[in-house]
Amino acid sequence: MTRKGTRKGGARQLRYGSTVIDYELIYARRKTLGIQVFPDSRVVVRAPVGADEAAVVEALRKRAAWIVRHQRRFAENPPVQPPPPRRQVSGEAYRFLGEPLRLNVIPSPVERVTLEGDALTAAVPDPADAARIGDLLAMWFRGQAEMIFAERLAVIQPRAAALGIPAPQRLTVRDMKTRWGSCSARRRVTLNLRLIHVAPHLIDYVIAHELCHLKVLNHSAAFYALQERLMPDWRERRAELNRAPLT
Repeated sequence: MTRKGTRKGGARQLRYGSTVIDYELIYARRKTLGIQVFPDSRVVVRAPVGADEAAVVEALRKRAAWIVRHQRRFAENPPVQPPPPRRQVSGEAYRFLGEPLRLNVIPSPVERVTLEGDALTAAVPDPADAARIGDLLAMWFRGQAEMIFAERLAVIQPRAAALGIPAPQRLTVRDMKTRWGSCSARRRVTLNLRLIHVAPHLIDYVIAHELCHLKVLNHSAAFYALQERLMPDWRERRAELNRAPLT
């Protein structure tokens, strides 16, 4: 027998305009309604035990725009999975601008990292010094990222300027764990260092996305219309980026 005042939770749907929001309703010992949107677009609603479901639905309807906005933001910037631990030995696989590379570690009194064809060579005095090899590779990838990202920005910026998009005040490269890029109200664009591992046209997509935020800070219809004009195939590029391996 179900105790009076209790409710059964479970999977639910809420229609918001042309959008259907799937959510899980959970009744719990709490005083207020809680709504969570997860990076995989799941929505979990926690309501006080005994709460009237009609009231829960009404509260959820009032937050529907907020839910959809967060789902879109997560779709645009899916969580970046951390790369697996490396041993920094010959034969390990890397990616550079979407192309697979093989690491080659050689002894040398002069430290350097070079790229020839698909061979990424790290020359170090002690080939068994994994920490030092890792540091050299990290510096090399960062240097490449700073140079190539600036070059790609220079290619895209004139097209953006023609749409009334201002140039960024600064371009920064950072190793970010949850976003491919970001844009601040001070017109500073930040790109994820790990983008150096994906193909140039995917780097261009992230740059174009962040440039559009220099004119439209949110993810409104105006933003997507602007992005469509700057890069008509942005949806295909986004889907490809979401599938790109980061190793």
